[in-house]
Amino acid sequence: MQFKENSKRFLLTFLALSASLVQAFTIPQAPPSSSRPIPGDSPLLQCDISERQILNIDQIDLSPNPPARDSKLEISASGQIFGTIEKGAYVDVEVRLGYIKLLTQTFDLCETLEENDVDELTCPIKAGSYVLSKSVDIPAEVPPGKYIVVARAYTVDDDLITCITGEVIFPAKYLH
Repeated sequence: MQFKENSKRFLLTFLALSASLVQAFTIPQAPPSSSRPIPGDSPLLQCDISERQILNIDQIDLSPNPPARDSKLEISASGQIFGTIEKGAYVDVEVRLGYIKLLTQTFDLCETLEENDVDELTCPIKAGSYVLSKSVDIPAEVPPGKYIVVARAYTVDDDLITCITGEVIFPAKYLH
């Protein structure tokens, strides 16, 4: 059970930082208005693009895309960090199923990276270019519906690292 919980926390965090975070599904409402698609094969957008962010996301690829329940999700991401990310950095995550808010939670970014062994990335994370990958299991029990996620990552000083949003639809299972 603890492994599944850590795995869920990781996916939200990996997706949130794109180049290193989150396990997630997301929120049904319009994505933040100042957003742009993130290059690659994923349904993710970088949000709050009018604000200064210290992570420039080059690409995020998800396989399979769209993610499917009861499967392994392969996530790869690349980008540049333009400042040091120190212990105390955090990610605010909101997940909705349709218009129902399922989760609003703050995760410690550094703890999440360490607990989920993201290419041995640990804080402090120095400025530079990064290419990361991670596999996570999506449980078969994920209910059908449209999930919308918004994840905003911040430094210990509350500077925006990045903002990621996206939506994933898990179709209903039909019995034959």
